[in-house]
Amino acid sequence: MALGLVFVEAGHAAESAQAPTSGAARQKVTVIRYLSNAGSINAGEIAAAKGWLQADGIVLESKGFSQGGPESLFAIASGSVDVAGAATAAVINAISNGSDVIAVKPGFGVSQTARSNFYVLAKSPITKPSDLIGKTIAVNTLGAHLDYTVREYLRIHKIPQNAVRLVVVPGPQLEQTLRSGQVDVAAVGEWQAVFSGKLEADGGVRVLFDDYQVLGNITLGYDVMRKSFLETHPDAARAFVSDSARAADWAAEHPDEARKLTAELLAKRGENPALASYWPGFGLRQHALFTDHDAQFWLDVFERDGTLRKGQLSVSTVQTNRYNGYASK
Repeated sequence: MALGLVFVEAGHAAESAQAPTSGAARQKVTVIRYLSNAGSINAGEIAAAKGWLQADGIVLESKGFSQGGPESLFAIASGSVDVAGAATAAVINAISNGSDVIAVKPGFGVSQTARSNFYVLAKSPITKPSDLIGKTIAVNTLGAHLDYTVREYLRIHKIPQNAVRLVVVPGPQLEQTLRSGQVDVAAVGEWQAVFSGKLEADGGVRVLFDDYQVLGNITLGYDVMRKSFLETHPDAARAFVSDSARAADWAAEHPDEARKLTAELLAKRGENPALASYWPGFGLRQHALFTDHDAQFWLDVFERDGTLRKGQLSVSTVQTNRYNGYASK
């Protein structure tokens, strides 16, 4: 799940994008360039399609696709983007290694109705955790949510971390890779739920475990911004976060309309619109607000395994609701 955005100040690229307002006054428009995910539509894209971002002077501009969160975090570290989407664990790793970012909005969430599934073939001999020893698991990227979910699942069941092999397989290729026997398990992220739907509809597979069983109700990944950017552009950040939260709420309240809109957006960028019929939603709490558990769970994990010193990071250094307009309400 990757969302990389660049805000372009008026007077440069945004100068030609100014929109007329009443009389001779003109509205300053902030162009936001971002990276899409194959088979997935984010809340910001829905907010743009509904016209809410434009009303707040923001225009989204896609600059292509990202394979996963670590790629987006590398982009934000290099300065080529100003907002990146990545798994919570990957973001905490980046912050602990000196990245000056903070999470301003959850991208997707894990819930009873929206979850990441780990599939095996129906005829697979893998039926219990210990059967995974020596097996190969396909994930969308290393060092992100699915990777860390596997690590936590192995820890819970007292299986050595090196007992399984993780390989990277893009979402659109997961089904073929599993059915052809190239991997033993295919992990399909909640943000890739359209691929889960097709996989199950085609039959012959079963879910070995899911991340809700491992992690419970928790934010799956973050949208992060550099602190320096937030200090310089607080209003633009607040508009983007608040409108995206509004879009997530709308999708939860109008699932059929949201799937229809998702199909239209997928079709516009050349993807299969039929996949949208399998989309379960963003899996977020109302208003896309953080709770301390979203960060604290992973802070505890990293302190336990020695990745972080005890107290090295706190929830407030990892995430904030400050830019979500719903927080004060």
